[in-house]
Amino acid sequence: MPTWIWIVLITMILLLAWQQLRIFQIRRNFKKREELFQIVTENAADMIALVDVKGRRLYNSPAYKTILGYSPAELGKTSAFEQIHPDDRFKVLEAAREARATGVGKKLQYRIRHKDGSWKVLESVASAIRNQKGEVDKLVIVNRDVTERKQAEERLEHNSFHDGLTGLPNRRLFLNRLQQAFARRQRNPQLQYAILFVDIDGFKKFNDIMGQSAGDLLLIQLGLRLQACLRGDDTISRPKEEFAPVDAVLSRLGGDEFTVLLDTISDPSDSMRVANRIQAAVREPFFLQNGSEARVSASVGIAVSTALHTRPENLLQDAETAMRRAKALGGGRCEVFDQGMHSRAMNRLHLEGELRVAMEREQFEIVYQPIVELANRRIVAFEALLRWQHPEQGLISPYKFLDAAEDTGLLVSIGHWLLKRCTRQLKIWQGELRNQFSLGMAVNLSARQFAHANLLSEISASIRVAGIEPAALYLEVTENIAAANPKFTITRLGELKRLGVKIILDDFGCGACSLRLLRQWPLDALKIDKSLIAEVLADPDTTGMVEMIQGIAQAKHLQVIAEGIENVSQLERLRSVGCEFGQGYFFSHPVGTDGAERLLAQQAQTTPARREKTDANGSQLLEFGKHKP
Repeated sequence: MPTWIWIVLITMILLLAWQQLRIFQIRRNFKKREELFQIVTENAADMIALVDVKGRRLYNSPAYKTILGYSPAELGKTSAFEQIHPDDRFKVLEAAREARATGVGKKLQYRIRHKDGSWKVLESVASAIRNQKGEVDKLVIVNRDVTERKQAEERLEHNSFHDGLTGLPNRRLFLNRLQQAFARRQRNPQLQYAILFVDIDGFKKFNDIMGQSAGDLLLIQLGLRLQACLRGDDTISRPKEEFAPVDAVLSRLGGDEFTVLLDTISDPSDSMRVANRIQAAVREPFFLQNGSEARVSASVGIAVSTALHTRPENLLQDAETAMRRAKALGGGRCEVFDQGMHSRAMNRLHLEGELRVAMEREQFEIVYQPIVELANRRIVAFEALLRWQHPEQGLISPYKFLDAAEDTGLLVSIGHWLLKRCTRQLKIWQGELRNQFSLGMAVNLSARQFAHANLLSEISASIRVAGIEPAALYLEVTENIAAANPKFTITRLGELKRLGVKIILDDFGCGACSLRLLRQWPLDALKIDKSLIAEVLADPDTTGMVEMIQGIAQAKHLQVIAEGIENVSQLERLRSVGCEFGQGYFFSHPVGTDGAERLLAQQAQTTPARREKTDANGSQLLEFGKHKP
């Protein structure tokens, strides 16, 4: 056989052997990849599926059983889309179509039903497998269970817009809805909406007495009742044939403050109907954990949208202003914000701003009104009174600004400034008198100042820096402030007495103080309210009240000061019932520092030098305020 034939045969044999070897290697590699694919898919935490272009399942990894509860046989009987939530099927089909068309899958989330009927949230990515013609005929889908992550995100989203205690929308969500209502009215001025501002009367006192847990339980129950007032056909109290549904958003702004946004109301009276239902719901008893029953009332402020509201927050401010007016009128009632109230609110805001400027620029002044011994008209003390030297309006009486200063908290700082100034002034006067007679200084404490944590340290510092005897400082607390929280008053007055100062109960006879409380409070003097002194001559009953106060004071070993004496007849009548001290225009109007010094100089000229009474330690005893045996 020719040589070339042998060469051809050998070459063909080698080619066939090489082809067989390649086929063997390819099969071995394919088997390895298949084994690797099986290992990966069977051990992967994610669910891996292979489906054809019609959605038929070709393969499902074991993770499907673990995560969704279906066996391979159960999955094989259904389409890949059958367990998908009906609302999500379209976007899954659209994603599959896009993957087949482009060969590139995109990430998406969808819900799929668990075997127990619950819904799982899956995050899915599809990859295309092409055939020999380059056409996509299979999809590999990798699904990851993100149900817990999704729930955590939803909880976080919910918590950012809802109150943690009641579950109601919070201030953030309420303002968002208010902004939407405002924007709608900007587009259509004919639309009206309203805000109801609900605040529980005396909630702080309830919390102090019953405890915070009881207060929280009350707020939760109140939230449920308010929701019931706004649910379905109960939104507006009117006959069903007249019913016009009103969208309402109930929220808890914080503390005991709730707001209701009535969106697109048909008539402003709708808001009053809802407010009346809220009032009725709040009046029903609340039941606490210990089985006790609690009854509360609520003040409701109502504001209806108008063209004057240039910002969404304006209406909320108006509703709060109306609520505060309802509280000021006794609580347990509804008040509607009107134009007059709007003007007063704007004036109040302007006043608060001016007060802050006045504090910064020290525009406040002190005037002094003498407290005298009625028998000889000798000055025993001065009451320090605050005045505002306004740059445009001149000297302003405190009655025009004290409420605003108290509400903003400025009165605490102003009171501290007053305390330091008048104790230093007292020391100056005591030095000038050279012990000719004793002199004290009376200073009024506001409600916030009386309750302030730093009050004791501020008083001690003022006394120490001024260098006066503590007993020369008389602190006046009104009857209403003292009676607001009797238990706290007992504690605070005891702390003040331990400092050595004198305590005067101011405006006595016109407040809510009981004899039981009067017996418990450590006092040095009672100051009879000037409204009683004004009637002491004309009304026998008033005279009887003054005599009764005098009798109570004697039983308690307290001094009595009559406030507002304006004529000699009042003076004589008060002396006849045993009153020893007084003040009023009959003796002197409030005067500045120079005027007070002139009064002291006149008294010094007519008062002979005398030896002061002292205690066992040699310290001076002021006759005013000293308990009589």
